[in-house]
Amino acid sequence: MAQVLWSYKEIAAHLKVQPQTVRSYRKHGLLPAPDRVEGGKPYWYSNTVRAWIASRAGHRES
Repeated sequence: MAQVLWSYKEIAAHLKVQPQTVRSYRKHGLLPAPDRVEGGKPYWYSNTVRAWIASRAGHRES
């Protein structure tokens, strides 16, 4: 299965928050380092995001 890269927009949709919230997470060091940067924009593999969500204290993915 191919690795899917997510931008802030896809992460936000998955978390049901605004993209600005995800940017804030990164600014405050809460988001893992991006897996790739293309044209200055960060991208994360969906598996990276899911693992990060699973590791967050008190959060359960629906």
